[in-house]
Amino acid sequence: MDIDNGQSASSTMMTTTSENISSQMQEIYETINILAGGIQTLNDDTQRLSSESIKLQSSIESLTQDIGSLKLNVQEQSSFLDGVKPNQEILQQDVASLKQKIDDLQYVSYDATLIWKIVSFNEKMTDAQSERQTSIYSPPFYSSPTGYKMRARLYLNGDGNARRTHMSLFFVLMRGPNDAILKFPFNYKVTFCLYDQTPQQRHIIDSFRPDIKSNSFQRPRSEMNIASGIPKFFPLAMIQQEGNPYVRDDTMFIKVMVDFGDMPKTLLPYALSLNPGLPMHIQQLLIKQESERKAQQQPQSQPTLISPTNRPVTLTLPPSDETQLPQTIFNIMTSPNTSNTNDRPRDVNNTSP
Repeated sequence: MDIDNGQSASSTMMTTTSENISSQMQEIYETINILAGGIQTLNDDTQRLSSESIKLQSSIESLTQDIGSLKLNVQEQSSFLDGVKPNQEILQQDVASLKQKIDDLQYVSYDATLIWKIVSFNEKMTDAQSERQTSIYSPPFYSSPTGYKMRARLYLNGDGNARRTHMSLFFVLMRGPNDAILKFPFNYKVTFCLYDQTPQQRHIIDSFRPDIKSNSFQRPRSEMNIASGIPKFFPLAMIQQEGNPYVRDDTMFIKVMVDFGDMPKTLLPYALSLNPGLPMHIQQLLIKQESERKAQQQPQSQPTLISPTNRPVTLTLPPSDETQLPQTIFNIMTSPNTSNTNDRPRDVNNTSP
């Protein structure tokens, strides 16, 4: 009985131990299963991350290629813009030239006279003094619809030995569409008039007759002949005075008149005093009437006009019923060698010498 009881106790202990081991093994097995599941999950995540990494690597390579292409495109665009910029500047110059031509057409005349309105005078004078643009051209004008083509050239700060002392004004004969049937050399008196814009009307008038031996007055072979005219047309000291009558509202007016009828010099002040708003045929009629009136007075003693070199001469215009204007004083600035004093080669396509 003692032995049986001992075996029974031992058996009971073994059973209990076996159950504990089995329970622990079960726990271990479950833990292993959990770990195996985690490892599988990690393996899945690893594969997924590896796949995503491959995709990202491919995307990075694609983006790198795209960046390279974009960089190349930017360089090409930059090169294109660098090429376009000069063309744009040329286009702007062409537009400005076209605008100037359109503006010129507004003032074109076909009666051998031009009233040149010079706006922004102070700015143009500053450009001339700084030599950014030493001269300016007037719009072209014509002697008739089929006649000579002409223009004026003005050096606001003077040209040559007149620089910084006088304004220089020149006449330019241009190549016209009908030159083949016109007579050359050009041999017609040219008169310049700087308008006094006040009621006193002390206009500055000067004339010259072309030298037919000069290239300036032969048939033009280029766009423009060499400019020729009056270097010491008007003293700068007078134009720079405060309140001078020749520049008002930053504007100056110059009249250029080509005389095909050989008008007497004594008639010039009268002709240039006429209202520019009158039709040309009315002005011509008034000039003719004034000429006839003077011819009737010819037997009477007439004062002789003496014009010292580069000195103003005052003429008193007799009253005339035709003009309906008050008695007017004119200053005529004359200079020796007024013809072709600027007869030297110039770049006709450039407004600067």
